[in-house]
Amino acid sequence: MSKINFVEELTWRGMINNIMPGTEEQLKKEMTSAYVGIDPTADSLHIGHLVSIMMLKHFQRAGHRPIALVGGATGMIGDPSMKSQERVLIDEETLRHNQECIRKQLAHFLDFDSDAPNHAILVNNYDWMKGYSFLNFIRDVGKHITVNYMMAKDSVKKRLAANADHGMSFTEFSYQLLQGYDFLHLYENENCKLQMGGSDQWGNITTGTELIRRMNGGEAFAITCPLITKADGGKFGKTESGNVWLDPKRTSPYKFYQFWLNVSDVDAAKYIRIFTDLPREEIEALEAEQAQDPGLRPLQKRLAKEITIMVHSEKDYEMAVEASQILFSNKAQDILHKIDEDTLLAVFEGVPQFEVSRDLIEAGTPLINLLVENAAVFPSKGEMRKLTQGGGVSINKEKLADPNTPASTSMLLNDKYILAQRGKKNYYLIIVK
Repeated sequence: MSKINFVEELTWRGMINNIMPGTEEQLKKEMTSAYVGIDPTADSLHIGHLVSIMMLKHFQRAGHRPIALVGGATGMIGDPSMKSQERVLIDEETLRHNQECIRKQLAHFLDFDSDAPNHAILVNNYDWMKGYSFLNFIRDVGKHITVNYMMAKDSVKKRLAANADHGMSFTEFSYQLLQGYDFLHLYENENCKLQMGGSDQWGNITTGTELIRRMNGGEAFAITCPLITKADGGKFGKTESGNVWLDPKRTSPYKFYQFWLNVSDVDAAKYIRIFTDLPREEIEALEAEQAQDPGLRPLQKRLAKEITIMVHSEKDYEMAVEASQILFSNKAQDILHKIDEDTLLAVFEGVPQFEVSRDLIEAGTPLINLLVENAAVFPSKGEMRKLTQGGGVSINKEKLADPNTPASTSMLLNDKYILAQRGKKNYYLIIVK
């Protein structure tokens, strides 16, 4: 067993909302298995999943055994907690694909493959629910939990109150019973005595502990973490373009890095505790640095570094840092030719774009023709000449000396793009097709 006290570790990190009496004593007594449920309705996790994943990571660091449960069966139904509508259901083929993608992402945080006694495992509740008939389930399990008990849960009350006109389907209502049965199944088959999750899951988790007590006579435990919020009251993990995903195809490492780099000072102090495994002394030293010179933003920089390396890689982190300097660095030309297409597009997202034919580039069309007639970067040739003479025109961050310079394929970034700059702040992306 590691020397880390799991409950103490989560407490100073601000990661405990509720904890059932006896939990800490259980963890001190023996190596314990705990699980977190993950919704498999997408083939990638997003940063909203990270709190409970970090709980599992700290759990394994403390010498205990983490279980990640992909909710294949429950994902086909939908949890009423904190939602006002039922979710779209998924088929088994999609479910299996999503499960495999999620496992690969979890492997960045958890040790699945070693022979350590506390190596992580991944399970899917569809595997034990798919053959369980409805009649057997309501006979074996349903009779142990009363409707009164289920109706008293906050998640059910809120859902009914918020949707008084449409009510709640029986399918959704049964969700907490299914989640409770998951806990019972893992208790009996994997000796799992603890379930963890967000504070909105407290009702579902305690239904599981109650089911274990009534059906097995055993004792099980629960820990929930607070739902993460932003200091300004906005929703954590949401940007204008939607969720911040762990899959680099959905959210590029550059955009991922930028998300963490741009959080407020208050949020950075909170997030660095929750989303990294940096020791307390190091975090407190960073906070002291930040207090001394907030403009240097050491908390945001370290947070963005730690989490980008953990989710992606050191190489992706270095590329993201370099890409962040494109607009200001004197090495911008080299960086532009090094970064990949996704990062280039992410850095220059929102700048005006023009499409031109590759034939024009291969034919050596003078840039003054290309940027006035084929792509309206300049309103006239006279303006482009004048600005070029004053050193105000750049191609791929290199100052243009002569507006009649012929275009060439050697200018193409990722064999497809030319970055034109008019003045200090006006960028244009020429897409060559």
